Amino acid sequence: MDHLLSVASSPHIRSEMDTRRIMAWVIAALVPAGAAGAFLLGTRSLLVMAVCVISCVASEAIWQKVTRQPVTVSDLSATVTGLLLAYNVPPTIPLWMAACGGVFSMIIVKHFFGGLGQNIVNPALAGRAMMLICWPVAMTTWTMNGISGATVEGTSGATPLAILKGTEAAGALPGIADAFIGNIGGCIGETSALALLIGGGVLLYKEIISWRIPVVYIVTVAVIQALLGRAGGPLLEILTGGLMLGSIFMATDYATSPMTAKGQVIFAFGCGLVTSLIRTFGGYPEGVSYSILIMNLTVPIIDRLTMPRILGEVKSHG
Repeated sequence: MDHLLSVASSPHIRSEMDTRRIMAWVIAALVPAGAAGAFLLGTRSLLVMAVCVISCVASEAIWQKVTRQPVTVSDLSATVTGLLLAYNVPPTIPLWMAACGGVFSMIIVKHFFGGLGQNIVNPALAGRAMMLICWPVAMTTWTMNGISGATVEGTSGATPLAILKGTEAAGALPGIADAFIGNIGGCIGETSALALLIGGGVLLYKEIISWRIPVVYIVTVAVIQALLGRAGGPLLEILTGGLMLGSIFMATDYATSPMTAKGQVIFAFGCGLVTSLIRTFGGYPEGVSYSILIMNLTVPIIDRLTMPRILGEVKSHG
């Protein structure tokens, strides 16, 4: 009687990777980028991370308590959202703004649509977009406190993409080595391409993400920017801004990316195309956040067009 069989509907698939384990691995993969951000941009980055995580976890717990739902903060999804939000803001951001971003991401973007797995856009990116609209100056004041820099933490400096765009004072573009290591200005989690690649390697090794979205996204941007011939070259376009962070950790979000392999390729190509168009012709020097949010909205259509037909299904002619 101790080994009774369980009767359940298909599919009968068992895996040790539940939501909590997946999120724990994502957090582990995010650690190198966070450590690099704190080292390269200053220790205030750690405080911003803490505020974003606490605001996300607390707002989810309070919302679920108020609405009499089971409190699910132990699944670590709110922690991941908080970290990703922190990685998408500069370390100089006022802490109350960071907290507002966390509340918006969790309540408006995630739980208004039904909670984990039912949100239609990435919560952290939507929170960043809200903050950029509401507080554009605070969201574009960059710290230049790199390993070879002598500037004071909290001062303003031009990012490579802003120099290319001409939206900030002209300056020398960083070398490829500086861009790869992270000795440049930017948001907390996006500066070090090396740290992000280490984290991406962990997720690929654990088969938590597929290679399709990151690779197709990055290659699309590289090819289009090479064809457009922007100064700095496609390699600098890849290593600067939020492309690495977005393609590895946010475009691959299960809830807001396509389910099929073909759909993931289409989605990633669209992200790369929109990113390149915004960077080159749009009003912003960066386009990763908006490109992913825009493509998130197309996922239901992509899934509908790329899902294989069910065996025996009769095609409607109506």
